[in-house]
Amino acid sequence: MASAVERTDDLVREYLIYRGFTSTLKHLDSEIKSDKDKGFRVDKIIDQLQQLIQSYDLTGLKEYWAYLDRRLFSRLEDVYRPTVNKLRTSLYRFYVIHTVQNSEKTQEFFQKQALELQTQPEWRDWFALPFIPAPEQNPSFSPYFSRQWADTFLVSLHNFLSVLFQSSPQPVLLSFDNEVQRIKTVQEENEELRQLLFALQVEWRQKKDEEMVHHKLPPYVQHMDRLAKDLPSAKDLKMPSVSTATVDLATGHSLKRRPHDHEKERKELLSKLPQQSLEKKTDSDLDAQTEALPDQTDSTNQMRVCEVGGAAVEQPFIKLSQEEYGEHHSSIMHCRVDCSGRRVASLDVDGVVKVWAFNPIMQTKATIMSKSPLLSLEWAAKPDRLLLLGSGVGTVKLYDTDAKKNLYEMTIDDVHPRILSLACSPSGTSFVCSAAAQAAPTGVVTEGDARVSAPVSGQLLLWDTKTVKQQLQFALEPGPVAINCTAFNHNGNLLVTGAADGMIRLFDMQRYESALSWKAHDGEVYSVEFSYDENTVFSIGEDGKFVQWNIHRCGVKQSEYSLSQDAVGPFVLSGYSGYKQVQVPRGRLFAFDSEGQHVLTCSSSGGVIYRLNKADAGLESVLSLGGHKAPVVTVDWCSAMDCGTCLTASMDGKIKLSTLLAQKP
Repeated sequence: MASAVERTDDLVREYLIYRGFTSTLKHLDSEIKSDKDKGFRVDKIIDQLQQLIQSYDLTGLKEYWAYLDRRLFSRLEDVYRPTVNKLRTSLYRFYVIHTVQNSEKTQEFFQKQALELQTQPEWRDWFALPFIPAPEQNPSFSPYFSRQWADTFLVSLHNFLSVLFQSSPQPVLLSFDNEVQRIKTVQEENEELRQLLFALQVEWRQKKDEEMVHHKLPPYVQHMDRLAKDLPSAKDLKMPSVSTATVDLATGHSLKRRPHDHEKERKELLSKLPQQSLEKKTDSDLDAQTEALPDQTDSTNQMRVCEVGGAAVEQPFIKLSQEEYGEHHSSIMHCRVDCSGRRVASLDVDGVVKVWAFNPIMQTKATIMSKSPLLSLEWAAKPDRLLLLGSGVGTVKLYDTDAKKNLYEMTIDDVHPRILSLACSPSGTSFVCSAAAQAAPTGVVTEGDARVSAPVSGQLLLWDTKTVKQQLQFALEPGPVAINCTAFNHNGNLLVTGAADGMIRLFDMQRYESALSWKAHDGEVYSVEFSYDENTVFSIGEDGKFVQWNIHRCGVKQSEYSLSQDAVGPFVLSGYSGYKQVQVPRGRLFAFDSEGQHVLTCSSSGGVIYRLNKADAGLESVLSLGGHKAPVVTVDWCSAMDCGTCLTASMDGKIKLSTLLAQKP
């Protein structure tokens, strides 16, 4: 209950800030500070009682117990009244035992409580306590001086209050957390059932394909014509020529032999074939034979076993389905799944943002039209319904995708108006913002306009999401430069950035200072991410390199791979009359699976999944998602148990959502 109260208090604060009720918010905060219920946290109530006892505040102790009696105990049934009285008696005795070391406070207690306690038989012997020289040695009082009695009393009081709070009626608003947990549980169960359904479908397709193959004619019967070409003549075999059927010219009827005769003759012929005659089959014959075999379904093809280095290796993923989201009408810049894996936010070069869901059906939840151009977006970690939108005029908007409203609009910097990258801390308390100075348009330009220029100036800022204020500005060495990409590690203690000067910078977010920096690429760094174990970082740069860096040894490459321009950019889309559209990378260029063993990259016709091997082995392509008619410019990979969702977004505004099933070894 205490966690639900704390969560509800935060929601009420957020609502009051959203509505602009600042005076109400101040009153709420002041009343929460003086809250005698302590947010229904039993440990806080016990601490308050002990604090009053240790400070010899008898009046405060009586008033606080009287408040608890009016607020909580008076609502109980009469059967619980003796228990409440016993707890009050034990509380007063706990106070008296504590006052023994100060005889004045002991006498004060009995003087103030004489009228109330003298009629209670359980206190009759206690009035002699102030006059006993060593009460801790007296058989009547020694048990109360033991640590065991004190611990037993405090635990009993703690348990009684806990049960009381749990059984008390609660307002509907406090059931919010329970409802959220229930919904998450239902969603997880649905996802498990969905995976089970996919697995059963794949198994059913396999069995169906096997049954279809079993009902086909045997291969030697299907290709008997080719087999006959390789058979030696009757003269070579020194035996009469054999025909499978003879025709009576007089009657025109076929004189057919029995099936077992054909099988017997076929075995005799094959047994007498010389070895060299079987080796005469050409490659074209083998290809033709392969083409004649029955076609397999996509799922069966993807489940085939490959020969790698002489060993059989099973495909790591099966592509179960691929759907298309086609609500955008221009090239995509960013496409990101939220941390819960339920919603997607996509941004095109026209500044239109679409928020959409894909489970159980693909459906647009919100459309954001901005007067100013938008350059970046990022989902907030907590709560995950909030979306950060970076503009080209020096502002960042915090958008509520459920309420479909802008909550705040933060002015970042007028000198550096282009918000190139946003990264929200996993704790949800802050976000990092990369602001750059104006430059030549780099969103979508013609091929003739694309040119190499010196890195522009930029800033890297940290903002607090609760106070909506800038916390600090990071120092960028050797000088201010535009940061193209940013990423946090799993707990937000580290931040990695890639800049237009080709440098990768690693920041310690506990000290808010740069820990490491090194020259990573010739040209700009386009995309950077932490590895699965967070001991390395991966980066893609303008030089076409996909590099893995060891963060414990500054600037040391652990592996390096070369990628084609289709995976790195700039991306080119050819149009009519020789017109070519060029787009500089802005979104994520690669994404890892849930175990960090495979990486999804861009290509000219869809995403490509590679297996990460050692540097000398290179990248091994394991699955091509396909489905696009234009170059893919950004990708994302959301993994949920065995099923994973891959997003690939292209320059024609189409987004493909591919559902994969991971095959466990």
